[in-house]
Amino acid sequence: MIETRSLIKSVHTTEGLLTILKGIDLRITEGEVVAIVGASGSGKSTLLGLMAGLDGASSGDVLLGGQNFSAMDEEQRAMLRGQLVGFVFQSFQLLPSLTALENVMLPIELKGDSLAREKAQQLLSRVGLQERCHHYPNQLSGGEQQRISIARAVAMRPNVILADEPTGNLDSKTAEVVFEQFISLARKNNTSVLLATHNTKLSEKSDRIIKIIDGKLVEN
Repeated sequence: MIETRSLIKSVHTTEGLLTILKGIDLRITEGEVVAIVGASGSGKSTLLGLMAGLDGASSGDVLLGGQNFSAMDEEQRAMLRGQLVGFVFQSFQLLPSLTALENVMLPIELKGDSLAREKAQQLLSRVGLQERCHHYPNQLSGGEQQRISIARAVAMRPNVILADEPTGNLDSKTAEVVFEQFISLARKNNTSVLLATHNTKLSEKSDRIIKIIDGKLVEN
C-alpha cells in the first residue's frame, strides 16, 4: 500500500550537511498497523512527512498505491493524498468554528456525499461521542478532541492513515482508550496505519514495531 525505497533526507545546518534518514526501505501492506519508535529528533516525523508527500526526499522513492511521489508535481501529490491518505496529529487540528459533528462531516461533504451527516454521526458514536456532537472543540477535553480527529481521519475510508504522536498530549489512561478506538476503526476498514510514537506500551499493540536509530530502520 505504501512503500519507501532507499529513502534519504539531508538538510543543511550551520554545522554542515545533516543526514536525518539514511536509505530507508519500508513496505506497509494493506490493513497492517506499523509503529515507528525512536528518540526525539530521530526522524520519525520527517519520515511521515516524506511518506505523505508533504516534503521531498534528497534521494530515493515513495510509492503510494503503486504510484511514485517522486515522479509527480505538488498538485498531483496533493490529489493522490486526498484520495488515499488520512492524518492524525498530536495537536488534533480541529476547526474551532465547527462542532464535533461538523468537523467529521467536512471531508465527507467535500467529496459530495449526501449522507455526510449520517456517516459522521455513526463515526462519533463509534468513538463514544454521540452525546457531544454539537459541542465545539474548546468545550471538549483533549481526549475527546483527539477522538474527533480520529473519526475525521477515517471518515473517507482512506487506504492509509499516517499518525504522528497521536496520543502525545494525553495522559496515559486516556491515551490507551483513544488508541484502542483508533486501531479498532482502522482495522474495521482494513486501513493501513503508520504510527510514530514514543509510547512503548501503545506500540506493542501494533502488528510490527520498527525503530529509527542513527537514521536507519531496525525492525524488532
